[in-house]
Amino acid sequence: MKSVVFMGSPDFAVKALEALIESPDYDVKLVVSQTDKPQGRKQILTAPPVKEVALRHGLPVYQPKTLRTEEAYQTIAAQEPDFIVVSAYGKILPQNVLDIPKYGCVNLHGSLLPKYRGAAPIQWSVINGDAETGVTSMLMNAGLDTGDILLTSKTPIGENETAGELFDRLASLCPDLLLRTLKGLEEGSLVPQKQNDADATFVSVLDKEMAFLDFDLPAAVLHNKIRGLNPWPVAKTAYGDKAFKIYAGRKTDRRVSGTPGTLHADGGRLFVSCAGNEGYELTEVQLEGGKRMSAADFLRGHPVDTTSHLG
Repeated sequence: MKSVVFMGSPDFAVKALEALIESPDYDVKLVVSQTDKPQGRKQILTAPPVKEVALRHGLPVYQPKTLRTEEAYQTIAAQEPDFIVVSAYGKILPQNVLDIPKYGCVNLHGSLLPKYRGAAPIQWSVINGDAETGVTSMLMNAGLDTGDILLTSKTPIGENETAGELFDRLASLCPDLLLRTLKGLEEGSLVPQKQNDADATFVSVLDKEMAFLDFDLPAAVLHNKIRGLNPWPVAKTAYGDKAFKIYAGRKTDRRVSGTPGTLHADGGRLFVSCAGNEGYELTEVQLEGGKRMSAADFLRGHPVDTTSHLG
């Protein structure tokens, strides 16, 4: 049985951790996660999902503010791990930690490297309208997602799939990919492949400023952005003097006259004019002060006329 130190924080990493816990081939000695953080309007101190899973299984949890201390190094090294497995941990591993495990540090990254190194690769694959994405296992080095590729697991992206939905599907690919990767490294059957740096792209974290929509853009561009910003920070615009969130929509062949942002209702369906009078159908929205609802429900309380406009 090989010993493992697991490093991860959000939901994306949970299924990979559970696969290691359930496997008879691996012994999870320690789970390293980010510190508890205040969440919600009441700012309640909340544990990362990975920590919650670890505690349910009686595993020791370590939550250092940084790995760049002697204490952090000694805590991890004391486990004498054969592997360190990292999945969406959220902190850079220093070289002395990378050097600890016998077989190396294996990272699960939510893109097909070298595309989308960095933060939020899943969201950006949707925002950019990619037809395919996947998960890559790699041997970590001191760079940002620059380590040698071990295995990949690919999947198509649905036309209306949101980043949140894709996030869950990619997380489901991680257990099989991880177990095949660890077994291959043990057996020596995996040949690490250098990444082609010339093909690398880097993506940033999402922020609330990105959420605002520009209806002068083509409908397809808006559709991808709306999908990619769901569930956070959620695409938004203005309706009158109130904020107006758009959770979901779909492309349509319908034309909508008027300046970009002009609304049109037809048979309980809500459309907005985009570049070139392309129509885009809004299907799930939320007006400031109200609940998230279908466009049909919104129209029952907010009739749209020729002067109705977003933005």
